[in-house]
Amino acid sequence: MMGALGLLLLLLPASGSAAPAWDPAGYLLYCPCMGRFGNQADHFLGSLVFAKTLNRTLAVPPWIEYRHHRPPYTNLHVSYKEYFKLEPLLEYHRVISLEDFMERLAPIHWPPGKRVAYCFEVAAQRSSDKRTCPMKDGNPFGPFWDQFNVDFNRSELFGGISFSLSYKDLWIQRFPPSEHPVLALPGAPAQFPVLEEHRPLHKYVVWSDEMVQKGEAYIHSLLVRPYVGIHLRIGSDWKNACNMLKDGTAGSHFMASPQCVGYDRNNAAPLTMDMCLPDLKEIKRALKLWVKKVEAKSVYIATDSESHTTEIQQLFKGKIKVVNLQPEVAQIDLYILGQSDYFIGNCVSSFTAFVKRERDVHGRPSSFFGMDHPPRLRDEF
Repeated sequence: MMGALGLLLLLLPASGSAAPAWDPAGYLLYCPCMGRFGNQADHFLGSLVFAKTLNRTLAVPPWIEYRHHRPPYTNLHVSYKEYFKLEPLLEYHRVISLEDFMERLAPIHWPPGKRVAYCFEVAAQRSSDKRTCPMKDGNPFGPFWDQFNVDFNRSELFGGISFSLSYKDLWIQRFPPSEHPVLALPGAPAQFPVLEEHRPLHKYVVWSDEMVQKGEAYIHSLLVRPYVGIHLRIGSDWKNACNMLKDGTAGSHFMASPQCVGYDRNNAAPLTMDMCLPDLKEIKRALKLWVKKVEAKSVYIATDSESHTTEIQQLFKGKIKVVNLQPEVAQIDLYILGQSDYFIGNCVSSFTAFVKRERDVHGRPSSFFGMDHPPRLRDEF
């Protein structure tokens, strides 16, 4: 049986070395085309499971960042390796970066003219002939595949099947790797939010050395331990989303909320406005409680809009250092929140969900606005 080092040499070739060996068990490719980073991270964990289920190597896609308000004023595709290490993923299953796959393997094994798209029959209904997968229709789909100069020559449609484990044999029978070596999908073969049983896979999502270096430098220069990290998701788009709770169009299971109300719909706790859109009163209440409990010396605020820095400084009469960095990349916020001595997040946000999963696998304490003592989730895979 091949050890981790052997897999590493096989799947993670050094720059300038010979191409990695082709995997006869096949490859899985997909576009992380739903939502921003938090959603993409949820989908990544599910896609990793699906690749393992089919025993195909996962070509790990770059993250899609939407830089429409600052340079380059368009989508930015950021390699997985810029934020996280690929190597730890090999402890779970075989992976290669999509960049390496396209550069080193695709020219020989998946050349132009032989690129097949795979999608649900219902998705193909959007095309003019009703038989073509909409792999490159609109943004972010088109720009994602264009970065690799990929065009698809034909489509394979499927129906009566899903990405769940129970369909494993059907997938393998329908698309054997000998005839279908590369399964290229228009979106992630995964559910949102991430399934409860897939949450522990976050232990394989390990920050890159560069991200650790940057994050630790900020922590050491700006914060005093112990510190409480908070995530405020209170922008105008979020207000509109949370209003769906008020008018009854959203229930307890709303976006990432199963992480705090519980995954069982029948026994889910009620989802309140304080949990979805905490007001300043609730933010102050939760901070006062946890700053006192952990005897915090500073507070770190990650936010997409108003930080309430002044009000929080006044709450603690200037005795607690309050920091709102607004970093160039949101992943710095994620790192600093993940390393905090205590974390308070937004129950409904997938950005918070990333932090909460990371903290859970490392045994660090967390709670949510509007819910000081969230239920314990299953943490064994």
